[in-house]
Amino acid sequence: METQQQQLESINPSSLQATLALEGTNTTKLPKLPPASEPEWQRISRQVSEFFEQLPEYLSSFFKDYKQALITLSLIFAAIVTVKIALAVLDAIHDIPLLSPTFELIGIAYATWFILRYLIKASNRQELAQEIRLLKNEIVGE
Repeated sequence: METQQQQLESINPSSLQATLALEGTNTTKLPKLPPASEPEWQRISRQVSEFFEQLPEYLSSFFKDYKQALITLSLIFAAIVTVKIALAVLDAIHDIPLLSPTFELIGIAYATWFILRYLIKASNRQELAQEIRLLKNEIVGE
């Protein structure tokens, strides 16, 4: 046992390389692997942590570059969701037995009142046009 341990201690790396290489080959020109500095999982975890450290900067620069497009897309998405919710509410109201005909009667009554109030006489039409212009100026401005 002691002789076996002495043999292991007496082997040096240069003699090991010489014995492992094929005879007649030049090993000095062969590519060498870089020394293993850190394990693979540590390198990956370091890259992931660096990514998460820089994530707020990435997001802020992305939002700054595409601010107008993001706002437009979010408004379109909000409009679609609002229309879907409104249609769902109207469908739910339509399913209530007496509520749907009641709302239809209220709509017909209001449309009749509006026509009689604003659309029959020319003076009333001018008054309506003036109110629409004032409302447009309030909203849009001049």
